[in-house]
Amino acid sequence: MASSLSGRRWVGRCEGLEQERLAAAIAQNCGVPELVGRLLHARGVTLDGAAHFLEPTLRALLPDPSCLTDMDAAADRLADAVAGAETVGIFGDYDVDGACATGLLAGLLRELGCAVLTHVPDRMLEGYGPNAPALVSMAERGAGLIVCVDCGTAAPEPLGAVLGRADVVILDHHKAEGLPPPVLATVNPNRLDCASGLGSLCATAIAFLAAVAMVRVLRRRGWFAGRSEPDLIARLDMVALATICDVMPLTGLNRALVTQGLKVMGRRERIGINALLEVAMARDAPNAFTCGFAIGPRINAGGRIAQADLGLRLLLCEDAEEARALAERLDGVNRQRRGVEAAILDHAMALAAEQVAAGHAVLLLSGPGWHPGVVGIVAGRVKERFNRPALVGAELEDGSVKGSGRSVPGLDLGTAIIAARQSGLLLTGGGHAMAAGFSLRADGIAALHGFLDERLAEARHRPAALDLSVDAVLGVSGASAELAAHVGRLGPFGPGNDEPVFAVPNVRVVRADRIGKEGNTLRLMVEGEGGGPRLKALLFRANEAPLTAALESRDGARLHLAGQLRAQAWQGRVEAGFFIADAARPSVA
Repeated sequence: MASSLSGRRWVGRCEGLEQERLAAAIAQNCGVPELVGRLLHARGVTLDGAAHFLEPTLRALLPDPSCLTDMDAAADRLADAVAGAETVGIFGDYDVDGACATGLLAGLLRELGCAVLTHVPDRMLEGYGPNAPALVSMAERGAGLIVCVDCGTAAPEPLGAVLGRADVVILDHHKAEGLPPPVLATVNPNRLDCASGLGSLCATAIAFLAAVAMVRVLRRRGWFAGRSEPDLIARLDMVALATICDVMPLTGLNRALVTQGLKVMGRRERIGINALLEVAMARDAPNAFTCGFAIGPRINAGGRIAQADLGLRLLLCEDAEEARALAERLDGVNRQRRGVEAAILDHAMALAAEQVAAGHAVLLLSGPGWHPGVVGIVAGRVKERFNRPALVGAELEDGSVKGSGRSVPGLDLGTAIIAARQSGLLLTGGGHAMAAGFSLRADGIAALHGFLDERLAEARHRPAALDLSVDAVLGVSGASAELAAHVGRLGPFGPGNDEPVFAVPNVRVVRADRIGKEGNTLRLMVEGEGGGPRLKALLFRANEAPLTAALESRDGARLHLAGQLRAQAWQGRVEAGFFIADAARPSVA
């Protein structure tokens, strides 16, 4: 391969004769094409485990919730609240995981007869995590139990404001340091004394396990005698959405939760999510891409630059007309968010390029007037562009900087941020391996940058762009809808289970059109050598992709394409679609 148009190196998988035999055996046992057998084997799937990988079930993978420290105490207290028809307060985070965890518990407890108060903090006015005024307000309005979801592990001081006035249960997954807060129960697989091995679960998955445990307690007590048990499986759509949007690894239990949750979402029974799917014009069966790029950003948009609880209200909405109005409002807010993001992105990219040239391992960027609600998204885009941990902060009028960071696989940003706070370099800070939030005084940026450069020094040795692992080579004629459907069975795709990448060599673009409201998607028809069948291909973010010009060129030059093959339903037909990740010009002999 002479030159990738995005500067990435394409790396093919090497297999020996023994690997080929095992792949063929997997294919034969599972009734899939031999290529799919090779894809399964390359992902570490064994002959005995292949069928289970293709059909992951909760029956096989769901653990006993009691393996989580403090889960039994939390489940007993939640069951007491149901038995006593108590008022329960739920304090959630303002992102997708927080909204889904809050929505799951609030809907369930209301169904079981509790009165439920919810609070999602305003990112600008209240910041992340529990705050004393909101907690006290819940207690004053009658909440004898307050549940903090997707937050609370690092908030002993605010939680102290209601000790003695309400019991507090924490359902969280963020990295912990030291002892948990002095509350009734802290259920967090990432607390230091939890040996559950479930540290890769998001908060909504923890809330789901708490719901399972609570229902089990009520069943043992005989509370359901003469009553119908709630349908917990019907709530897996929110677990799937949160797991995908919080970028959790899609392996093991998470794979089963997401697989089953997407099936639930596909029934379109949750009015709010269905309204978002309609607004996003997502007509195919929901998948990880739908959640990550259509539903998730719209729910997140409310917490970023508008009313923090809009996403939660939509998830809990039971009126189709109201849900449609909320979905359209979130869609509009998301368009506004993209504009705010675009106003920052070019400047941030330029600053990042300067820091890479200066030899920094970590990219730490900030600017006046940058909106705190979008700095996390910008950090993600900078991280993708330079393959470095990236932190982006908004310089506020009070002389502080409030920001968010995103990391690359293998470098734990959350632990580094916690260490920086413990060293006195931050006012606040925490997170998990791939993402973190922080705040500091503006005059402390240089010291923080030096600390992170040293802590995450390995990033200096990473290539400027991630290698693109190519699973196999396909001709245009071989990229069929049938093969795409078989490949789709390896999903859901995400961290820990990357979507297969195929190289399609020596294609010629016969048609190129800009589509979408903003013309930022490029739709192509390509054909292989000698003509024959054509393949539909799509390139997203065309306005900023370095390969767009070559794809739109009318010079008839041959190109190699790399990307994902997906089955797409359109007007009653299933067609193959190729989603372009990169392109390269063939080598000239």
